[in-house]
Amino acid sequence: MIEARHLRILRAVAGTGSFSAAARELGCTQPAVSQQMKALEQSAGTPLLVRAGREMRLTQAGEALVRHAAGILAGLTAAEEEVAAIAGLRAGRVRLVSFPSGSSTLVPTALAAMRAEHPGTRISLVEAEPPRSVEMLRDGDCDVALAFRYAGSDPAGPGSGGVGAPAAEGWEDLVVRPLLTDRLVGLVPAGHRLAGSASVRMAELADEPWIAGCPRCRRHLVEVCEDAGFTPRIDFATDDYPAVAGLVGAGLGVAVLPELAVESVRAKGVSTVAVEPAVEREVVALTLPDLARVPAVAATLAELERAAAR
Repeated sequence: MIEARHLRILRAVAGTGSFSAAARELGCTQPAVSQQMKALEQSAGTPLLVRAGREMRLTQAGEALVRHAAGILAGLTAAEEEVAAIAGLRAGRVRLVSFPSGSSTLVPTALAAMRAEHPGTRISLVEAEPPRSVEMLRDGDCDVALAFRYAGSDPAGPGSGGVGAPAAEGWEDLVVRPLLTDRLVGLVPAGHRLAGSASVRMAELADEPWIAGCPRCRRHLVEVCEDAGFTPRIDFATDDYPAVAGLVGAGLGVAVLPELAVESVRAKGVSTVAVEPAVEREVVALTLPDLARVPAVAATLAELERAAAR
């Protein structure tokens, strides 16, 4: 096998005309140059140099190899520089996928910090709810997935978590970075009988028409209501949080939304109330163990943690 170090020595010999001159140029000994040239000729299976008086001249095979060596060594140098830039966060990319309320709250702060600290790192963003976002991570379609799970809804199990964090059932193969606990709050029309209450028990909303959110949130709403002793009458369902708030504000029903979602919309004609018993979801950042060691991915995870702590 032809090695890059052999090519560098061959080029030096071709350029200087002797082993001793090449050794001086490369900062090594003449016997070392001679030994490396013998190894290269053995790999090539043919002589590459011939002695002509005091000089070394290239054979036809040697000329061909030197001609190709320039491009090979230039490519290796470019590759080394690019890898060094990525390792030093002067270059690289991170593909991030997030659920909508995370995209409008945590992600902007984290990405702004990444751009300020590491302007050479490119970050792309697409939106997807879990479990689709987790599937994208495992399929190699993203590097970091912002996801959530509801307390008591997704069965928890032991897992490595990569950084001492707990892993949800089905996340055992992933690095799990807990970011924050997001509590669900109730939304009622501003003129509603419960508007302005310090807190509301779910059972007090049993006879209300409901506006539900994304499919996963919708399933969880039904579970929470059934735990409170009733089945919600869902009149409207939409994945769009501003639409949920708009429907509530128009007096068409009540809803529960995560605080992150409420923070991301301007709800007119809506009153928010605490819901009892407390309903919470855990917001996490997920990545693969190998990706967690990539500097740009590790920096993105760190900035998401800082954004969540603010």
